[in-house]
Amino acid sequence: MSTEWLTPDWPAPAHVRACVTTRAGGVSQAPFDSLNLGDHVEDDLQAVAHNRQLLTSVLQCQPAWLRQVHGVQVVEADPAQVAEADASWSATPGIASAVLTADCLPVLFCDRAGTRVAAAHAGWRGLAGGVLEATLDALALPPDEVLVWLGPAIGPQAFEVGAEVREVFIASHTDAAQAFTPSVNAGKYLADIYQLARIRLAARGVSAVYGGGLCTVSDPRFYSYRRAARTGRFASLIWLVD
Repeated sequence: MSTEWLTPDWPAPAHVRACVTTRAGGVSQAPFDSLNLGDHVEDDLQAVAHNRQLLTSVLQCQPAWLRQVHGVQVVEADPAQVAEADASWSATPGIASAVLTADCLPVLFCDRAGTRVAAAHAGWRGLAGGVLEATLDALALPPDEVLVWLGPAIGPQAFEVGAEVREVFIASHTDAAQAFTPSVNAGKYLADIYQLARIRLAARGVSAVYGGGLCTVSDPRFYSYRRAARTGRFASLIWLVD
């Protein structure tokens, strides 16, 4: 594994593995340099395929890639097909649930016994629509058995949104108001996507939530759509081993 890739710091069972890639270690040319794993961003597809093969060989797992649409669909991870969904789960060793992001929030799930894992892609639309809740439903685990890790995403100092976004979240959870602070720009707010995720998970009884705090916009290790619209995607993956 590249020394620049991240391993989540959370109390997952030993046979649960997880990884977050960075820009480092691939063959893509600027502005996708270098480990771009997104095949929908106008990068050279041969470079993307090479990067994905590199990832597979290093991690010794088979990622199940998704065609992400900012929705709430959850599927069982299947490397043989690219499903249109924004989350997947797996109970099969060696098959990794994977999501691609460049400011949206990647969320990894497992249970304390290490029988199931899941990964969700949560931009503000998916988060407000209930993608985390849908992932919990698919896992079908008691909430106190679930562990969650929040990966690198746009930080609260960079995530400016309109009043309509704030209203969407408050309509579902009134305490979501605390995740928004007025921006210097009139009618705009700075949103804390990590806090919004924690509020929604807590409402479902999930309190063992880790991670958060790595800002993709300010940390050059990560791709960021807000920083540069023409950019790549990094992956957050989770899988079981025998």
